[in-house]
Formats: sequence, C-alpha cells, structure tokens
Amino acid sequence: MRRLKDSRGYLCGAMDRAPDAGVGWRRNLQYTLNDLGIRWLDPTQKPIHVGVEDGVSRRLRGEAKTSGDFVAVVREMKTIRCVDLRMVDICDFLIVNLDLDVHACGTYEEIFLANRQKKPIFVHIEQGKKKAPDWLYGTLPHNYFHSTWEELYAHIRAVATDPTFQDTTGRWYFFNWMGSDK
Repeated sequence: MRRLKDSRGYLCGAMDRAPDAGVGWRRNLQYTLNDLGIRWLDPTQKPIHVGVEDGVSRRLRGEAKTSGDFVAVVREMKTIRCVDLRMVDICDFLIVNLDLDVHACGTYEEIFLANRQKKPIFVHIEQGKKKAPDWLYGTLPHNYFHSTWEELYAHIRAVATDPTFQDTTGRWYFFNWMGSDK
C-alpha cells in the first residue's frame, strides 16, 4: 500500500532567519522519504520562476532594507507570500519544522491557513514536543507533534504504508483515483 504516492507535501519552516536558509532539513527529509513517491512543494526550490528565495534575493532584500527602499522589499515579499500560500492551498499535507530559537513569521500563517483547510499538519519541534507553543496545542492535534525527525518519519511512513492506520483527527481522506487502493 502506498497511500501517499503522488500526494503533495508542503515543507513549512523558517527561511529568512534560519542559518542555512531552511535548506538542510528539507533536503534531508526529501532524501529520507524519497521511496514514498510524495511530490514535495519546497519553498527553497519553488516549482515556479517567480517568488524565488535564494541567496541573491535575500541579499537584495537586505540591501533594500538597509537603504530604506521598503517598497522593493514589499514588492518582492508580496510575490513570495502569494506563491508560498498557493503551495499551501494545493498541498495535501504539511510538514513543519519549528525551531523556537529561529523567528518564524510566515510559518505560522501557513500553519493556520492549512489548519483552516483541515489538512494534516506534522510538526517537528526542535526543542521537543513539551516546548511547543501553547497556542499550537489549542490549534492542532498534539499527536502530530514530534520531538525527533525519526518519530515524524515513522508517523508519515505509518500513514503511507500501514494497512492498520486509522485517522483519529478527521483530516486524512484518501481518494481511490484508479479503482484500487494498492
């Protein structure tokens, strides 16, 4: 059974203030879960030519802020925000990396948008589940919070392949596109 094959997972987490621009954990996750056939929507490698966030765009935004050209920052960030929120719209589920030591602004908007859409949202909390922000406990099913990447990977694999998996959150709906569940 490959329940998540061809599904779309959005990789949500801080970028502009993350030391590696949020690239490392996303690459590791995609490599580790490659065998599941998930289509990853990765904001560090957008499947579109606008709203790109790379070293060059980050440097140019920083220079614009320093020189007081906030209109340039707004113009670029509106496009980035639009593209990223569109990826949340079209994804089937989210994987969130939450490091409480790194300020994450857009991450929370993406989480709350996906939550309003009742999408499954897996959250890895770098400091551990017990340190998750209280607001998230009132927002998301806590059994989708994970203290380690290994726990999160095991949970996703269970959703993808375990024939006994039962959704207790009311968020997973698997469509039978081919007339078979295999």
